[in-house]
Amino acid sequence: MIRDTIKAETVTAMKAKDKERTAALRLISAKIKDRDIEQRTKDDVADDDALVIDVLQKMAKQRRESIQMYEDGGRTELAEQEKGELAVIEEFLPQQMSEAETKAAIEQIKADTGAEGMKDMGKVMGELKARHGTQLDMGRASGWVKESLS
Repeated sequence: MIRDTIKAETVTAMKAKDKERTAALRLISAKIKDRDIEQRTKDDVADDDALVIDVLQKMAKQRRESIQMYEDGGRTELAEQEKGELAVIEEFLPQQMSEAETKAAIEQIKADTGAEGMKDMGKVMGELKARHGTQLDMGRASGWVKESLS
């Protein structure tokens, strides 16, 4: 499980006295705990790895946005810190699908669901997330789905 790997890596980083890595791993653990607390009130509990991957994807997206803003604002030291955290987060994310693989998956889903136009976008996006949600950036995939359906 990814959660166990993160815990083990945290211990390893602490033993190695790697402060930046330890801080990033603790931040990841805290976000996962926050999500666990949110899930307590829900009836349907998601697969643990899927939950952790969702948290990691959101954290990675936030880091990318922060890096862009810091670089635009001339705050390179803060951008470098965010890049370090992003590198640690990406270690635990599954390999992302390439653009070509994503477009092929979209075409397959269109064929399976009989989607033809923009009115079917929700259906295609839902199926894409169900089949490949942990392996792709849904923001980018959304644009490719629109392009494919128009």
